[in-house]
Amino acid sequence: MAIFSLTAPVLAIETSCDETACAILDPQGTVLAETVHTQAGHADLGGVVPEIAARAHLALLPGIVSETLEKAGLTLGEIGAYAACTGPGLIGGLIVGSNYAKGLAIAGNRPFIAVNHIEAHALTVRLPGVAQAEIKFPYLLLLVSGGHCQCIAVRSVGSYEKLGGTIDDAAGEAFDKVAKMLGLGWPGGPALEKLAREGAPDAVSLPRPLIGREGCDFSFSGLKTAVARQIAPYGMAALPYAVAADLAASFQQCVCDVMADRARHALALLPDARSLVVAGGVAANETIRKALQAVAESVAIPFVAPPLRLCTDNAVMVGWAAIETIRTYQEAGKALEDGILAAPRPRWPLTEIDAP
Repeated sequence: MAIFSLTAPVLAIETSCDETACAILDPQGTVLAETVHTQAGHADLGGVVPEIAARAHLALLPGIVSETLEKAGLTLGEIGAYAACTGPGLIGGLIVGSNYAKGLAIAGNRPFIAVNHIEAHALTVRLPGVAQAEIKFPYLLLLVSGGHCQCIAVRSVGSYEKLGGTIDDAAGEAFDKVAKMLGLGWPGGPALEKLAREGAPDAVSLPRPLIGREGCDFSFSGLKTAVARQIAPYGMAALPYAVAADLAASFQQCVCDVMADRARHALALLPDARSLVVAGGVAANETIRKALQAVAESVAIPFVAPPLRLCTDNAVMVGWAAIETIRTYQEAGKALEDGILAAPRPRWPLTEIDAP
Protein backbone atom coordinates (compact mmCIF):
# COMPACT_ATOMS: atom_id res chain seq x y z
CA MET A 1 0.00 0.00 0.00
CA ALA A 2 1.15 3.53 -0.74
CA ILE A 3 0.41 7.05 0.42
CA PHE A 4 -0.73 8.67 -2.80
CA SER A 5 0.10 12.31 -3.37
CA LEU A 6 -2.04 14.76 -5.28
CA THR A 7 0.40 16.38 -7.69
CA ALA A 8 -1.22 15.74 -11.08
CA PRO A 9 -4.74 15.60 -12.55
CA VAL A 10 -7.14 12.73 -11.92
CA LEU A 11 -9.04 11.14 -14.82
CA ALA A 12 -12.39 9.64 -13.81
CA ILE A 13 -14.90 7.40 -15.58
CA GLU A 14 -18.59 6.82 -14.83
CA THR A 15 -20.52 3.96 -16.48
CA SER A 16 -22.92 2.72 -13.79
CA CYS A 17 -26.09 3.05 -15.89
CA ASP A 18 -26.70 4.64 -19.31
CA GLU A 19 -24.42 7.68 -19.09
CA THR A 20 -20.92 7.17 -20.47
CA ALA A 21 -18.86 9.91 -18.85
CA CYS A 22 -15.28 11.03 -18.37
CA ALA A 23 -13.86 13.99 -16.45
CA ILE A 24 -10.44 15.34 -15.58
CA LEU A 25 -9.91 17.32 -12.37
CA ASP A 26 -6.79 19.01 -11.05
CA PRO A 27 -5.59 18.19 -7.50
CA GLN A 28 -7.63 21.09 -6.05
CA GLY A 29 -10.85 19.82 -7.64
CA THR A 30 -11.06 22.27 -10.54
CA VAL A 31 -12.78 20.61 -13.48
CA LEU A 32 -10.38 20.79 -16.42
CA ALA A 33 -12.72 19.00 -18.82
CA GLU A 34 -15.74 16.73 -18.82
CA THR A 35 -17.78 14.76 -21.32
CA VAL A 36 -21.13 13.07 -20.72
CA HIS A 37 -22.91 10.99 -23.36
CA THR A 38 -26.43 9.78 -22.58
CA GLN A 39 -27.02 6.67 -24.62
CA ALA A 40 -29.82 6.71 -27.18
CA GLY A 41 -32.26 3.89 -27.84
CA HIS A 42 -33.24 2.94 -24.29
CA ALA A 43 -36.34 5.16 -24.40
CA ASP A 44 -37.77 3.04 -27.24
CA LEU A 45 -37.44 -0.02 -25.01
CA GLY A 46 -39.08 1.60 -21.97
CA GLY A 47 -35.96 1.65 -19.79
CA VAL A 48 -32.27 0.87 -19.63
CA VAL A 49 -31.35 -2.57 -20.99
CA PRO A 50 -28.17 -3.58 -19.10
CA GLU A 51 -26.56 -5.59 -21.92
CA ILE A 52 -27.16 -2.87 -24.50
CA ALA A 53 -25.84 -0.23 -22.10
CA ALA A 54 -22.64 -2.22 -21.42
CA ARG A 55 -21.95 -2.70 -25.12
CA ALA A 56 -22.51 1.00 -25.74
CA HIS A 57 -20.07 1.92 -22.94
CA LEU A 58 -17.46 -0.34 -24.55
CA ALA A 59 -17.90 1.33 -27.92
CA LEU A 60 -18.06 4.90 -26.63
CA LEU A 61 -15.36 5.03 -23.94
CA PRO A 62 -12.22 5.29 -26.12
CA GLY A 63 -13.60 8.27 -28.02
CA ILE A 64 -14.99 9.97 -24.92
CA VAL A 65 -11.69 9.65 -23.02
CA SER A 66 -9.76 11.02 -26.01
CA GLU A 67 -12.23 13.89 -26.37
CA THR A 68 -11.93 14.79 -22.68
CA LEU A 69 -8.13 14.74 -22.80
CA GLU A 70 -8.22 17.00 -25.86
CA LYS A 71 -10.56 19.45 -24.11
CA ALA A 72 -8.20 19.59 -21.14
CA GLY A 73 -5.12 19.96 -23.35
CA LEU A 74 -3.50 16.96 -21.68
CA THR A 75 -2.00 13.61 -22.62
CA LEU A 76 -2.30 10.34 -20.75
CA GLY A 77 1.27 10.77 -19.57
CA GLU A 78 0.22 13.87 -17.60
CA ILE A 79 -2.51 12.05 -15.64
CA GLY A 80 -1.52 11.27 -12.05
CA ALA A 81 -4.26 8.82 -11.07
CA TYR A 82 -7.33 7.11 -12.48
CA ALA A 83 -10.72 6.55 -10.87
CA ALA A 84 -13.92 4.83 -11.90
CA CYS A 85 -17.30 4.11 -10.44
CA THR A 86 -16.97 0.50 -9.29
CA GLY A 87 -20.44 0.11 -7.75
CA PRO A 88 -23.29 0.07 -7.08
CA GLY A 89 -24.91 -0.04 -10.50
CA LEU A 90 -25.47 -2.26 -13.54
CA ILE A 91 -22.71 -4.84 -13.38
CA GLY A 92 -21.97 -4.87 -17.10
CA GLY A 93 -21.37 -1.14 -17.25
CA LEU A 94 -19.32 -1.20 -14.04
CA ILE A 95 -17.06 -3.91 -15.46
CA VAL A 96 -16.50 -1.97 -18.69
CA GLY A 97 -15.76 1.38 -17.05
CA SER A 98 -13.61 0.16 -14.18
CA ASN A 99 -11.58 -2.22 -16.35
CA TYR A 100 -10.97 0.50 -18.92
CA ALA A 101 -9.67 2.85 -16.22
CA LYS A 102 -7.60 0.06 -14.68
CA GLY A 103 -6.04 -0.64 -18.06
CA LEU A 104 -5.01 2.99 -18.40
CA ALA A 105 -3.65 2.96 -14.84
CA ILE A 106 -1.58 -0.18 -15.45
CA ALA A 107 -0.27 1.10 -18.78
CA GLY A 108 0.82 4.40 -17.20
CA ASN A 109 2.00 2.90 -13.90
CA ARG A 110 -0.49 5.06 -12.03
CA PRO A 111 -2.76 4.29 -9.06
CA PHE A 112 -6.43 3.40 -9.48
CA ILE A 113 -9.16 4.45 -7.03
CA ALA A 114 -12.38 2.44 -6.91
CA VAL A 115 -15.22 4.89 -6.21
CA ASN A 116 -18.60 4.13 -4.67
CA HIS A 117 -21.36 5.73 -6.75
CA ILE A 118 -23.42 6.79 -3.72
CA GLU A 119 -20.38 8.23 -1.95
CA ALA A 120 -19.64 10.25 -5.09
CA HIS A 121 -23.14 11.76 -4.96
CA ALA A 122 -22.71 12.38 -1.22
CA LEU A 123 -19.50 14.37 -1.66
CA THR A 124 -20.44 16.36 -4.78
CA VAL A 125 -21.56 19.39 -2.76
CA ARG A 126 -18.04 19.72 -1.36
CA LEU A 127 -16.63 20.22 -4.87
CA PRO A 128 -15.13 23.74 -5.04
CA GLY A 129 -17.61 26.21 -6.46
CA VAL A 130 -20.75 24.14 -5.92
CA ALA A 131 -21.73 25.86 -2.66
CA GLN A 132 -21.13 29.44 -1.58
CA ALA A 133 -19.08 28.21 1.37
CA GLU A 134 -17.34 24.93 2.08
CA ILE A 135 -19.79 22.28 3.27
CA LYS A 136 -18.70 21.10 6.70
CA PHE A 137 -19.29 17.70 8.25
CA PRO A 138 -21.63 16.35 9.43
CA TYR A 139 -24.51 16.95 7.06
CA LEU A 140 -27.68 15.16 6.04
CA LEU A 141 -27.81 13.82 2.50
CA LEU A 142 -31.12 13.03 0.87
CA LEU A 143 -30.21 10.88 -2.13
CA VAL A 144 -33.11 10.63 -4.58
CA SER A 145 -32.69 8.94 -7.94
CA GLY A 146 -34.10 6.18 -10.10
CA GLY A 147 -32.40 3.50 -8.04
CA HIS A 148 -31.92 5.09 -4.63
CA CYS A 149 -33.94 6.95 -2.05
CA GLN A 150 -32.02 7.27 1.21
CA CYS A 151 -31.39 9.60 4.13
CA ILE A 152 -27.68 9.42 4.93
CA ALA A 153 -25.68 10.99 7.75
CA VAL A 154 -22.41 12.12 6.14
CA ARG A 155 -19.98 12.39 9.07
CA SER A 156 -16.69 12.52 7.16
CA VAL A 157 -15.09 11.10 4.03
CA GLY A 158 -15.56 7.34 4.38
CA SER A 159 -17.89 7.59 7.39
CA TYR A 160 -21.61 7.31 6.62
CA GLU A 161 -24.75 6.12 8.36
CA LYS A 162 -27.94 5.22 6.56
CA LEU A 163 -30.79 6.68 8.63
CA GLY A 164 -33.60 5.52 6.37
CA GLY A 165 -34.39 4.34 2.87
CA THR A 166 -37.14 3.15 0.58
CA ILE A 167 -38.91 -0.09 1.39
CA ASP A 168 -40.14 -0.51 -2.19
CA ASP A 169 -39.85 1.85 -5.19
CA ALA A 170 -37.27 4.63 -5.27
CA ALA A 171 -38.61 8.12 -5.97
CA GLY A 172 -37.18 8.28 -9.49
CA GLU A 173 -38.60 4.85 -10.28
CA ALA A 174 -42.04 6.03 -9.12
CA PHE A 175 -41.76 9.14 -11.30
CA ASP A 176 -40.87 7.03 -14.34
CA LYS A 177 -43.68 4.53 -13.76
CA VAL A 178 -46.33 7.19 -13.23
CA ALA A 179 -45.07 9.08 -16.28
CA LYS A 180 -45.48 5.89 -18.31
CA MET A 181 -49.06 5.52 -17.03
CA LEU A 182 -49.72 9.07 -18.22
CA GLY A 183 -48.31 8.27 -21.66
CA LEU A 184 -45.17 10.39 -21.22
CA GLY A 185 -42.60 7.73 -22.08
CA TRP A 186 -39.17 7.23 -20.52
CA PRO A 187 -37.31 8.79 -18.78
CA GLY A 188 -40.41 10.23 -17.24
CA GLY A 189 -39.22 12.54 -14.46
CA PRO A 190 -38.55 15.70 -16.51
CA ALA A 191 -41.66 15.18 -18.67
CA LEU A 192 -43.88 14.69 -15.62
CA GLU A 193 -42.49 17.80 -13.96
CA LYS A 194 -43.24 19.80 -17.10
CA LEU A 195 -46.80 18.46 -17.33
CA ALA A 196 -47.36 19.10 -13.60
CA ARG A 197 -46.91 22.84 -14.19
CA GLU A 198 -50.19 22.76 -16.14
CA GLY A 199 -52.16 21.03 -13.38
CA ALA A 200 -53.42 21.70 -9.86
CA PRO A 201 -51.47 19.98 -7.05
CA ASP A 202 -54.61 19.58 -4.94
CA ALA A 203 -56.90 18.41 -7.74
CA VAL A 204 -56.71 14.68 -6.97
CA SER A 205 -56.74 13.11 -3.52
CA LEU A 206 -53.79 10.73 -3.27
CA PRO A 207 -52.12 9.01 -0.28
CA ARG A 208 -48.88 10.20 1.28
CA PRO A 209 -47.25 6.93 2.40
CA LEU A 210 -45.52 6.85 5.81
CA ILE A 211 -45.96 10.58 6.34
CA GLY A 212 -45.83 11.39 10.05
CA ARG A 213 -44.40 7.97 10.94
CA GLU A 214 -41.32 7.63 13.12
CA GLY A 215 -38.01 7.33 11.35
CA CYS A 216 -37.26 8.38 7.79
CA ASP A 217 -38.04 5.41 5.58
CA PHE A 218 -39.88 5.91 2.28
CA SER A 219 -42.58 4.07 0.38
CA PHE A 220 -43.95 5.02 -3.03
CA SER A 221 -45.55 1.79 -4.22
CA GLY A 222 -48.97 2.63 -2.73
CA LEU A 223 -48.90 6.10 -4.24
CA LYS A 224 -48.11 4.64 -7.65
CA THR A 225 -51.03 2.19 -7.29
CA ALA A 226 -53.38 5.03 -6.30
CA VAL A 227 -52.50 6.88 -9.52
CA ALA A 228 -53.20 3.71 -11.51
CA ARG A 229 -56.66 3.49 -9.94
CA GLN A 230 -57.39 7.07 -10.98
CA ILE A 231 -56.46 6.20 -14.56
CA ALA A 232 -58.28 2.84 -14.70
CA PRO A 233 -61.77 4.24 -15.52
CA TYR A 234 -60.44 5.62 -18.82
CA GLY A 235 -59.49 2.14 -20.01
CA MET A 236 -57.30 2.13 -23.10
CA ALA A 237 -58.39 5.62 -24.13
CA ALA A 238 -55.92 8.48 -23.92
CA LEU A 239 -56.33 10.63 -20.82
CA PRO A 240 -57.73 14.11 -21.37
CA TYR A 241 -54.85 16.57 -21.12
CA ALA A 242 -56.34 18.41 -18.12
CA VAL A 243 -56.83 15.14 -16.23
CA ALA A 244 -53.25 14.04 -16.93
CA ALA A 245 -51.90 17.43 -15.84
CA ASP A 246 -53.87 17.35 -12.57
CA LEU A 247 -52.71 13.80 -11.85
CA ALA A 248 -49.09 14.75 -12.55
CA ALA A 249 -49.29 17.80 -10.31
CA SER A 250 -51.04 15.92 -7.50
CA PHE A 251 -48.58 13.02 -7.67
CA GLN A 252 -45.60 15.37 -7.62
CA GLN A 253 -47.03 17.26 -4.64
CA CYS A 254 -47.45 14.00 -2.73
CA VAL A 255 -43.83 13.10 -3.35
CA CYS A 256 -42.76 16.58 -2.22
CA ASP A 257 -44.79 16.32 0.98
CA VAL A 258 -43.34 12.89 1.76
CA MET A 259 -39.79 14.05 1.02
CA ALA A 260 -40.17 17.08 3.27
CA ASP A 261 -41.66 15.01 6.10
CA ARG A 262 -38.94 12.34 5.88
CA ALA A 263 -36.22 15.02 5.77
CA ARG A 264 -37.61 16.60 8.96
CA HIS A 265 -37.57 13.24 10.71
CA ALA A 266 -34.03 12.53 9.47
CA LEU A 267 -32.79 15.90 10.78
CA ALA A 268 -34.26 14.98 14.18
CA LEU A 269 -32.06 11.87 14.08
CA LEU A 270 -29.02 13.99 13.18
CA PRO A 271 -29.41 17.08 15.38
CA ASP A 272 -25.85 18.26 14.73
CA ALA A 273 -26.34 18.38 10.95
CA ARG A 274 -24.78 21.55 9.56
CA SER A 275 -26.53 21.38 6.17
CA LEU A 276 -29.33 19.61 4.33
CA VAL A 277 -28.03 18.31 1.01
CA VAL A 278 -29.97 16.74 -1.85
CA ALA A 279 -28.37 14.77 -4.68
CA GLY A 280 -29.32 12.32 -7.41
CA GLY A 281 -31.35 12.68 -10.59
CA VAL A 282 -34.63 13.55 -8.86
CA ALA A 283 -32.81 16.44 -7.16
CA ALA A 284 -33.19 18.24 -10.50
CA ASN A 285 -36.93 18.61 -9.77
CA GLU A 286 -37.46 22.26 -8.80
CA THR A 287 -40.64 21.63 -6.79
CA ILE A 288 -38.86 19.05 -4.63
CA ARG A 289 -35.92 21.41 -4.15
CA LYS A 290 -38.22 24.17 -2.91
CA ALA A 291 -39.93 21.81 -0.45
CA LEU A 292 -36.60 20.68 0.98
CA GLN A 293 -35.27 24.22 1.14
CA ALA A 294 -38.26 25.14 3.31
CA VAL A 295 -37.38 22.27 5.66
CA ALA A 296 -33.78 23.48 5.97
CA GLU A 297 -34.93 27.05 6.63
CA SER A 298 -37.27 25.83 9.37
CA VAL A 299 -34.28 24.56 11.36
CA ALA A 300 -31.94 27.40 10.32
CA ILE A 301 -29.39 25.37 8.35
CA PRO A 302 -28.28 25.82 4.73
CA PHE A 303 -29.92 23.85 1.95
CA VAL A 304 -27.49 22.81 -0.78
CA ALA A 305 -28.18 21.15 -4.11
CA PRO A 306 -25.58 20.60 -6.84
CA PRO A 307 -26.11 22.26 -10.22
CA LEU A 308 -28.43 20.24 -12.43
CA ARG A 309 -25.61 18.78 -14.53
CA LEU A 310 -24.07 17.27 -11.39
CA CYS A 311 -27.35 15.82 -10.08
CA THR A 312 -27.48 13.10 -12.71
CA ASP A 313 -24.71 10.53 -13.21
CA ASN A 314 -21.42 12.17 -14.18
CA ALA A 315 -17.70 11.58 -13.93
CA VAL A 316 -16.92 14.86 -12.15
CA MET A 317 -18.36 13.49 -8.92
CA VAL A 318 -16.32 10.29 -9.35
CA GLY A 319 -13.09 12.26 -9.77
CA TRP A 320 -13.88 14.49 -6.80
CA ALA A 321 -14.66 11.50 -4.56
CA ALA A 322 -11.27 10.03 -5.49
CA ILE A 323 -9.53 13.33 -4.66
CA GLU A 324 -11.36 13.56 -1.32
CA THR A 325 -10.36 9.98 -0.51
CA ILE A 326 -6.70 10.46 -1.42
CA ARG A 327 -6.55 13.73 0.52
CA THR A 328 -8.21 12.25 3.61
CA TYR A 329 -5.81 9.30 3.79
CA GLN A 330 -2.86 11.58 3.10
CA GLU A 331 -3.82 13.98 5.90
CA ALA A 332 -4.26 11.05 8.28
CA GLY A 333 -0.84 9.68 7.33
CA LYS A 334 -2.51 6.42 6.36
CA ALA A 335 -1.72 4.15 3.42
CA LEU A 336 -4.44 3.92 0.75
CA GLU A 337 -4.55 0.58 -0.99
CA ASP A 338 -4.35 0.72 -4.78
CA GLY A 339 -7.77 -0.32 -6.04
CA ILE A 340 -6.49 -2.22 -9.05
CA LEU A 341 -7.84 -5.49 -7.59
CA ALA A 342 -11.20 -4.02 -6.53
CA ALA A 343 -14.01 -6.01 -8.11
CA PRO A 344 -17.06 -4.19 -9.53
CA ARG A 345 -20.03 -4.54 -7.21
CA PRO A 346 -23.69 -4.21 -8.26
CA ARG A 347 -24.45 -3.65 -4.56
CA TRP A 348 -22.03 -1.71 -2.40
CA PRO A 349 -23.51 -0.25 0.82
CA LEU A 350 -21.86 2.89 2.15
CA THR A 351 -21.29 1.13 5.45
CA GLU A 352 -18.82 -1.18 3.66
CA ILE A 353 -16.53 1.65 2.55
CA ASP A 354 -13.16 1.65 4.24
CA ALA A 355 -12.39 4.83 6.16
CA PRO A 356 -8.90 6.02 7.19
